[in-house]
Amino acid sequence: MGDRVSFLYAERCVVNRDNNALTITDQRGVAYVPATTIAALLLGPGSRVTYAAMALLGDAGCSVTWVGERGVRFYASGRPPAKSARMAEAQAAIVTNQRRRLDCARKMYGLRFPDEDVSQLTMAQLRGREGARMKKIYAREAERTGVSWTRRSYDPSDYESSDPINQALTSASAALYGVAHAVIAGLGFVPALGVVHSGTDRSFVYDIADLYKAEVAIPAAFDAASCGASSPGVEARRKVRDKVVERRLMPRMVADLKYLMDVSDADLITDVELMLWSELETIAAGVNWSEES
Repeated sequence: MGDRVSFLYAERCVVNRDNNALTITDQRGVAYVPATTIAALLLGPGSRVTYAAMALLGDAGCSVTWVGERGVRFYASGRPPAKSARMAEAQAAIVTNQRRRLDCARKMYGLRFPDEDVSQLTMAQLRGREGARMKKIYAREAERTGVSWTRRSYDPSDYESSDPINQALTSASAALYGVAHAVIAGLGFVPALGVVHSGTDRSFVYDIADLYKAEVAIPAAFDAASCGASSPGVEARRKVRDKVVERRLMPRMVADLKYLMDVSDADLITDVELMLWSELETIAAGVNWSEES
């Protein structure tokens, strides 16, 4: 997962398979894509995907996500590559224990404030520091790029009503969410079990994406808005992809998830057996236990 390209967005095309290669066909011709090299395929409006293509993507462990125009809405996703429940169980043990959850949240904020001791701060104090940090980052990026900035403002139901910088920020954030979602699902964690965020099916996605938004999504959005692109959202998405490569974000996400969830490489296994839970130990599934005394 750490070595893969972050995401590929495709719209108004047909996604098919040619032997072990993924093919994407539109009015310009056919593009061949090695399925094992991408973490997530984002399918936008007008795209069609064949059974053969989905079988290849499933075997390659590539997450497939159906999104709205410009990639800013998430609709559905295919089965993730992880086949083990170990990561989900480790995550659930943290989220359902208040002390461990607070410790994990502090570790998350500690990644954003590497030079500060946040081990004794409350969630309210952490939120306050994060809010002040984000205001400074927006102001700094506006000054760096010369983009006029007032505040973050957007209508989820009306993308076009936002100004160019807010359109770029929305698209850049959505792309980063897609990357985070692919890594989370790829390793076997549960996107819905958030630590800082809660209540939605992607709470943990927002947790992880927020760790990198200040260095990836926000600068990419301001760069896109400053170059005067006719479609700032599209340009922001391209710049996010470039920054994911430049910052080696995929292996960093893997390492950070292992650190936050306190799991080791030995836990990240793909060859697992289906078992049955018992009070004292797990026992084999696929066995008729009617003779058990």
